[in-house]
Amino acid sequence: MSVKALFQLDGKVALITGGSRGLGLQIAEALGEMGCKVVITARKAHELEEAKTHLEGMGITVQTIVSDLQDFDTIPQMVDTAIAGSGDIDILVNNAGTTWGAPTEEHPDEAWHKVMNLNVNAPFFLAREVGRRCMIPRGQGKIINIASVAGLKGMRPGVHTIGYHTSKAAAINFTRALASEWGHYGINVNAICPGFFPSKMTAGLLHKMADGIIANTPLRRLGGDDDLKGAALFLASEASRHVTGQYLAVDGGASIG
Repeated sequence: MSVKALFQLDGKVALITGGSRGLGLQIAEALGEMGCKVVITARKAHELEEAKTHLEGMGITVQTIVSDLQDFDTIPQMVDTAIAGSGDIDILVNNAGTTWGAPTEEHPDEAWHKVMNLNVNAPFFLAREVGRRCMIPRGQGKIINIASVAGLKGMRPGVHTIGYHTSKAAAINFTRALASEWGHYGINVNAICPGFFPSKMTAGLLHKMADGIIANTPLRRLGGDDDLKGAALFLASEASRHVTGQYLAVDGGASIG
């Protein structure tokens, strides 16, 4: 197989949660450009429509589904809709996530549950649904969990996001455990650990700490609009067919210090 063929995704279908903006939209751009049909989900219909217009302008085939992944009972119906509209799902990208900032001793119960539900529980329920319906029966599939370098270490001084850090560490080991269990079905399960990318979720933190973060990053830069595309394409394509249970930090080297 040629190198170009290893990275082509013609005829594949990818379901990308949180795909209307930020890292999810960047991943949708990358996979769609290589021939993949993309199904993007998010809570806000107007953001999905904006993303659809943008992606279709790139020549990408797009299906949108309004979905709140914290309502776990709706996940099977969301998968039904994706399959009915685009076909069996070949690639699942668990990207949707949230955070909450508060000192541990003041952290609200509901905030802890919100972070864990969206960052840990929803990826499990969605992977289980897509796996048993689309991937296991066909003996193939790619699951990419968007974790974070926050899951690799503790918090910086002055940062109070214990739920987020805990949930992203769980996402990494969920990746490894599922890869171990589903490898014999021909399913690859890997994770990407982004560093700091400007986004709606990181805006508040970067406003206060961007200069310090850049100074402590070997490549002296934050993540940009194209910096996650190569990693996502690699893990979604046949180029990574012998890679599973791994995490790839895309952080300018910030996690090696």
